[in-house]
Amino acid sequence: MSRAILVALGTLAASLATGPVAAADGKAVYDKSCAGCHSVMAPKNGDKAAWAPFIKQGAAQMTATILKGKGAMPPKGGAASEADIQAAVGYLISQLQ
Repeated sequence: MSRAILVALGTLAASLATGPVAAADGKAVYDKSCAGCHSVMAPKNGDKAAWAPFIKQGAAQMTATILKGKGAMPPKGGAASEADIQAAVGYLISQLQ
């Protein structure tokens, strides 16, 4: 397993151990549940070109993908609830458009 994946998994484990974040705060959810992995694995934080195809699919499709998991990303991406995921997706889209 690559070092980047091990770092990302450690970050995910640490975020899960600290409990859920209020769903209303998309930035807090993203920072806690998403940013650790997306700082080392694709699509990386802030890479508008890499995120563009996902954002083009829309928030509902992004949320559905996160709920199921994809590649190295576990189901729910480490977030506590669908409401958390929706808040994080909304935050992400607002930052990358």
